[in-house]
Amino acid sequence: MNDTAPGAPRSKTELFLAFNRLALQGFGGVLAVAQVELVERRGWLTRAEFVELLSASPVLPGPNVVNLALMLGDRWFGWRGALAALAGLIVVPLAIVLALTLAYDHYASVPQVAGALRGMGAVAAGLVMVTALKLLTTLRGNRLGPWLCALVAAATFGAIALMRWPLAAVIAALGPLACALAVWRLRR
Repeated sequence: MNDTAPGAPRSKTELFLAFNRLALQGFGGVLAVAQVELVERRGWLTRAEFVELLSASPVLPGPNVVNLALMLGDRWFGWRGALAALAGLIVVPLAIVLALTLAYDHYASVPQVAGALRGMGAVAAGLVMVTALKLLTTLRGNRLGPWLCALVAAATFGAIALMRWPLAAVIAALGPLACALAVWRLRR
């Protein structure tokens, strides 16, 4: 498997347009679309590079996809690239959200609008699940190994979805455990 993606954006404009495209495709949650756009469609990253950058994204404050855009923009074009990627990600969607806010205020009581919003939520959840399944193959190269990764993921799912623990408590409980498992595996 190739460790480095062959492509890169040719200009800040191309970077802006790519992030604008993924922002408009994945309205409300672009992580699933980001993987398709950056890895599969444009070939700017390998799956392993995408997972690596995505795993570093929560370290920075803010949404993961914004941090991903900033890191990639900076990688290719410095701070100007970071701004181009960020602008591509938020400028047009912000204008759309403002327009939709005005429209929603007027049409909020229409049952079809409420049903459409519930349907969009289900589609977004499905896209996240499909992306997770696509990225499972990267676990083969993970030092933790697929079985320990699956164990941590199952414990996280159980704590949040089944036991209804707050996210902060799950991170506080399972985060140090996952880090300790990674240190243990790295020392072996």
